[in-house]
Amino acid sequence: MVLTESNEEVRIPHPDAFLPTEHGNFRVRSFPELSSVDHCAIYTGQPWDEEAPLVRIHSECLTGDALGSLKCDCGPQLKRALNKVQDEGVGLILYLRQEGRGIGLTAKIQAYALQDRGFDTLDANILLGHPADARDYTMAAQMLQQMGIEKIRLLTNNPLKESAMTSNGIEVERVEHVNGVGPHNIEYLSTKARRMGHLLEF
Repeated sequence: MVLTESNEEVRIPHPDAFLPTEHGNFRVRSFPELSSVDHCAIYTGQPWDEEAPLVRIHSECLTGDALGSLKCDCGPQLKRALNKVQDEGVGLILYLRQEGRGIGLTAKIQAYALQDRGFDTLDANILLGHPADARDYTMAAQMLQQMGIEKIRLLTNNPLKESAMTSNGIEVERVEHVNGVGPHNIEYLSTKARRMGHLLEF
């Protein structure tokens, strides 16, 4: 409880609030009791009442999500997921704060610089002393479980996300999610398919 200037008691609410967007109306929820990092769920409807709601697990990408970078497909994938959830009327996007496949923004920009010199996305990470993909999806499973969701239709081309959910007790049906392919990211996407096992056809 806190007191206002008029001494009125106000209960501090759970971090779950209305979020109108250009893609439609959502609610947004963070999970401070699960992590010190502000991961969040952006959802509509009551996905916990669905047998298998549509879900996108999306890792933060400042350059793609906010700046519209064409070097990756992150921005278009996020927008498509928001639109698909709205079209269904129920579902959610789990937005994980794992910039640059978990290596952080500075290292990601360094990897971009190496890509400018001809290295592919995987070799760039390794040359910087990072794994090809440092992301951890355990938190995503915990977020789903806290929301009462145990089975999902997962928008992904990445088999690691599917296996991570399964190993953490979430039943998964994979739904293809290809979007945003263009001349500036075709090599990036080809590397993910050829060297990282992503299920991509374009």
